[in-house]
Amino acid sequence: MTSDVGVYPSIGILQNESAFRTTEDNFSSRLAQYEKIDKIGEGSYGTVYKAWDRTMQRFVALKVITWSSQEEGIPNTAVREVSLLREVAHPNVVQLIEAIPQGVKLTLVFEFLEKDLHKLCESRITPIIGAKLKKIMFQLLVGLHACHCRRIVHRDIKPQNILSNKDETVFKLADFGLGRAFCVADQTYTYEVMTLYYRAPEILLGETRYHSSVDMWSMGCVMAEMALRRPLFSGETAIVHFIKICKIMGTPNEQTWPGIELLPHYNAQLPQWQGVDLAAAVPTLDEQGIDLLRQFFVYSPEHRITAYQALQHGWFDEVREECESELQPQLFQRYNERVL
Repeated sequence: MTSDVGVYPSIGILQNESAFRTTEDNFSSRLAQYEKIDKIGEGSYGTVYKAWDRTMQRFVALKVITWSSQEEGIPNTAVREVSLLREVAHPNVVQLIEAIPQGVKLTLVFEFLEKDLHKLCESRITPIIGAKLKKIMFQLLVGLHACHCRRIVHRDIKPQNILSNKDETVFKLADFGLGRAFCVADQTYTYEVMTLYYRAPEILLGETRYHSSVDMWSMGCVMAEMALRRPLFSGETAIVHFIKICKIMGTPNEQTWPGIELLPHYNAQLPQWQGVDLAAAVPTLDEQGIDLLRQFFVYSPEHRITAYQALQHGWFDEVREECESELQPQLFQRYNERVL
């Protein structure tokens, strides 16, 4: 099995104390630059604070990750996130400003964005539709395409991991703790990834050799949820969730999904549901929107639409020129930041 250091070349910088760490005083002074204001999130990943950057005069988000001194060191999820975000510098991917290790604590400093898509949807009394939905999806697909071009798969795309600014005009992929760089052909990965509602069917059925197509299924789930203001598929367990997918999309077979019978959790006794009209299931989408959504939900991973292909879809024609014109100066600025 390939080690993380082999897959993530910059991990050695984090794990090699002599290379990464200088002095405790240096780290303390860097942390002192940020004044914590509010706690805005907490979970198994750590604690997130809104903070003020005294040097740059801007708000930032601090993700504080701790571990016990008995453990081997920085958690793999944190190491992966740092490495992958350093690899992807893109306007539609949250910016990692710096990583500050100190004892049994690692502080990740991110650009600050006021909202996440989950809370945004909850705060609305109507679904997100029309040009606004198209602009959000276009930005997310551009960011995802940037990841996939670098052979990086997010593996946990969901509304909570999509951030936006206060005006809801800029949207970015965030939280790459489950992300992986796919550098080895036919390498196996765990199928216990992704929040259940957004999990691709191949993962639900136990596939361990998967690729960027799992993100595309998740992106379709996010698109449908914005258009409905609720998840399209919402099973409580993996098998119940797969059944709910089958009832809407139809039960897959060897014709619609070659190789399905070889998957570990495949059950030949599953009822043969015919599925429903996707336009009836998501009535707020127009014909082109349904066509794109249907391509996100292709069962066969090999035939599922890619981020690049999705960006060429006619559904985006209404907003394409505006989105691309807004993206160009941001890309140029971010490129200059990397060069400098």
